[in-house]
Amino acid sequence: MSNLNNNQRIRPGDITLTERVVSINRVAKVTKGGRTFSFTALVVVGDSNGTVGHGLGKSGEVIEAINKGIEDAKKNLIKVPVLNGTVPHEQLGKFGGGRVLLRPASHGTGVIAGGAMRAVLESAGVTDVLAKSKGSSNPHNVVKATFKALTSMRDANSVAQLRGISLKQVFNG
Repeated sequence: MSNLNNNQRIRPGDITLTERVVSINRVAKVTKGGRTFSFTALVVVGDSNGTVGHGLGKSGEVIEAINKGIEDAKKNLIKVPVLNGTVPHEQLGKFGGGRVLLRPASHGTGVIAGGAMRAVLESAGVTDVLAKSKGSSNPHNVVKATFKALTSMRDANSVAQLRGISLKQVFNG
């Protein structure tokens, strides 16, 4: 994530976060004593106000894997721009085989997105968006591609600040 600055990182103790489990995967290791099951949990946390993070937890118990995923997600919190409940502009995100397209939507549209993307966008506080998963449906890659798309988005204020011009000049050229 080359576009991720240190000032975008958030401390989890400052805000109240809600957790959403995106996927739980069970794997079996066959030993001479039988099968040993292990679980992985992909978790997304957010404050519904522009802060969101994702994490992966692995354990022999489902609850323990979810708790580890929540702790990992709290370490990976980022701030994303949300303007009037939608994303600032159209953005494509890629990670591995996962490709996602996020487009701004008018008020009242709702979150039109698939399962893994929906969890990320709702946790971030996006209420109106048109999203399409174009590549792999693997939830790990879809979540990471959504995060790449969200971290590369910029609102008009940050663009104006970066260029050293006024907000009006950004839109008028």
